[in-house]
Amino acid sequence: MPVRFVNAHPTAAGLLQDFSLEMTGKDVEKLEAARDSIPPGTRINVTFLGNEDLEMRLNAARAVLRLGFTPVPHISARRLHSPAMLEEFLGALQAEGASRDVFVVGGDPAIPVGPYGESLAVIRSGILERFGVEHVGISGYPEGHPDISNRALWTALEAKSAALQAQNLPGVILTQFGFDVDAVIAWVEAVRARGIDLPIRIGVPGVAGVKRLLSYAARFGVGASAGIAKKYGFSLTNLLGTAGPDTFLRALAERYDREMHGELQLHFYTFGGLKATSDWIADFRLER
Repeated sequence: MPVRFVNAHPTAAGLLQDFSLEMTGKDVEKLEAARDSIPPGTRINVTFLGNEDLEMRLNAARAVLRLGFTPVPHISARRLHSPAMLEEFLGALQAEGASRDVFVVGGDPAIPVGPYGESLAVIRSGILERFGVEHVGISGYPEGHPDISNRALWTALEAKSAALQAQNLPGVILTQFGFDVDAVIAWVEAVRARGIDLPIRIGVPGVAGVKRLLSYAARFGVGASAGIAKKYGFSLTNLLGTAGPDTFLRALAERYDREMHGELQLHFYTFGGLKATSDWIADFRLER
């Protein structure tokens, strides 16, 4: 049976009380520029991309700490050449005081470069705890994954949730971004029906040009039909404007029932627009 929660219907602004943001290793200057719009302690996820190296990732985590936020470094399992590479990364993070929170994901490479074929293997390795990890994020896909079957996605989510529980590691599910509230709500209900009670951070696109949003949607297999786009708040026939997630957030708040859906928070994919997104969030919260 799914876990039941105390009932509460937040406003759209209420969903923004504890949001998180995402940056790449190259976005340190952009984080500096956005710092005044971001509440102290905000969780900032730091990516683990193929065009980044150890020092770039560490420098980003240092900047997050220095500016008074909480770093959440990503670990891309299929990009790890060896357990030694994972230990080097975690050891360097621990030395900076930045290893308590991590997000573990399989990663983009179709063929692993080392021994970790999936994020579950990293979680089960026991290496995370040895380097002071106290909280682990795992991925969720409300609209599916272009290269992974839905059955495999659910099997992986259940296994990762069980592995965290077995190791007494608190965690969170962080979802891929999307434009369709209906798909998000249906997926959250399916998660809870499977007895998974981890908090969920719903991935939301930050403020960006419509063309840019659509290019990322195509890259990650996110649906963007004319009907979904209209519900989100932009038109596929007018690609010159900029879109924000206000319509999406209001619709999510209207559908969100804490008793049924558990703990939901928001995670913003900024696509390089840290300041634009953090300014938008601050204005949205102030207006409401």
